[in-house]
Amino acid sequence: MKIIQYKFLIGTIALFLLVSCNKKAAETVVEEEHHDEANVVELTPMQVKTTQIVFGNFEKKNLSEVITANGYTKLPPQNQADVSVFMGGIIKTIAVIEGQFVKKGQTLATFQSLEFNNIRLEKAKLTEELQQAKVNKDFLELEFARQKELSDENVTAKKTFQKVSSDLESIKSKIKNTENQINILDQNLSLGGNENTSILSITAPISGYITEVKIKIGSSISANNTLFSIVDNSKMHVDLLVYEKDLFRIKVGQSVRFVLTNQGNQEIIGRIFSVGKSFQNESKSVAVHADINNSTIGLIPGMYVNALIDIGKNDVETLPFDAIAQTGGKDYIFIQEAEKEEAPKKATDKEEAGHDDGVHFKRIEVKKGTTQLGFVQVTPLQEIPAGAKIVTKGAYYLQSTMSNSEGGDEHGH
Repeated sequence: MKIIQYKFLIGTIALFLLVSCNKKAAETVVEEEHHDEANVVELTPMQVKTTQIVFGNFEKKNLSEVITANGYTKLPPQNQADVSVFMGGIIKTIAVIEGQFVKKGQTLATFQSLEFNNIRLEKAKLTEELQQAKVNKDFLELEFARQKELSDENVTAKKTFQKVSSDLESIKSKIKNTENQINILDQNLSLGGNENTSILSITAPISGYITEVKIKIGSSISANNTLFSIVDNSKMHVDLLVYEKDLFRIKVGQSVRFVLTNQGNQEIIGRIFSVGKSFQNESKSVAVHADINNSTIGLIPGMYVNALIDIGKNDVETLPFDAIAQTGGKDYIFIQEAEKEEAPKKATDKEEAGHDDGVHFKRIEVKKGTTQLGFVQVTPLQEIPAGAKIVTKGAYYLQSTMSNSEGGDEHGH
């Protein structure tokens, strides 16, 4: 009888323990489901569009073995031009404006020059003198031959022959000098483009963008004064200042990275092509020159840059800084949850009314690392499904929406 009672008691206890375990497991599942739901926020497709949420993925970047350097964008002298004229005059027309792209040889303006007209008159005068000198030369050559023959026969005095000979040499010298003067005038006239008109063209010496126009219609201009400035930004490079303590780690060929706020924080890549051999003033820094690979980006000379020089290879997983949301002292990112396949069901009143299904975003806790140039090293603290879309811009909006739906979050940032 006692044995039966013991068996009954043991069975009762086992049944109680089984029920307790199942209850606890059910509570754990419910708690996990509640935790997952607490980390999910839903937006309508219209909200996603209007808040300009951007999706992306992790990017491999070198954020540790780098040297930080400051500097400026710069153009070589071959890609800059100041346009002037070789003689004074009055501006008649202007064909360009600041910011306009021009090609080499294109007319920028025209001017009328009294000095140019004087050169034309001087050339005409010298040309006439040259023709007369050549006529005199022909005459003297004939006289020289005649006097030489008479001198040989002692018919005339040698004094007359010597005079003719001297006159011939003199006229030859005059012809040579006059031809040289005409050649010089021709070179000056060719600078004007057309010696048959008094209206001269001012042309672009290089292709590029007009940065300055320093004249007006009717302006009086002088030789060597700058009238236009042109820059060709296609050969832009960066001059960086590297301090003495880091100089031994800088080498030609190393990669340089920097961002500009006016380019939407787009990363710009360059490569070191030259390292200076002397200190800049008293700063104990050396100029390091780097080519820019992104030649199509709208850079202009003199832009300040904060650059990173890659001196090693230690790539890590990174996301843009805007992909991180902080709340409660923790860091999070958001991924778009994939739509679950469900059995066909009857359309709800909301769907019949023409409303789209919501877009679900799941919050994932992460650990931040090094932050440089708008990117931060990110280590997820839970597994992220392969191919998941990561929110790279708009994380703070999602966190704010989630906090509001929970009745506020004092610790949200």
